[in-house]
Amino acid sequence: MATGRLATPIQVGSVLLTNTTLYTVPTGFYAVFNVSLCNTGTSAVTVRLAIATTTSPATAEYIEYDQPIPPKSTFERTGLVAQAGQNVVCICSSATQVNAMVYGIETSIT
Repeated sequence: MATGRLATPIQVGSVLLTNTTLYTVPTGFYAVFNVSLCNTGTSAVTVRLAIATTTSPATAEYIEYDQPIPPKSTFERTGLVAQAGQNVVCICSSATQVNAMVYGIETSIT
C-alpha cells in the first residue's frame, strides 16, 4: 500500500496536445488521491483532466475540460477516487509548461 506521492512528478505535454498518463491504479487496489497541476510558464495554459479506463479518455471521462491555469499558478483537484486499472490522464495546451503530481493513498480491495 502506497501513501504520499503515488507517481513520479511529470511534465504534462512533452509532446504538445498529447495525452499524458499521470498515474494508473494498480491491480488489487483503489486509490483516494489529489492531482496538482503547476503552470511554471509565463503565459496561461488550459488543461484537461480525466479518470479513464484507457490512456485515451472518452469525452464522458473528463472531470476538467479546458480549465485555465494562469502563469505561475497551480490548479488542484482533491478527494478523487479511482478503481484498479483506471488511469489519471492530462492534456495541456502548451508543451513542457505544466508539472503534475498525484498524491494520496492506495488501499487494497482484498
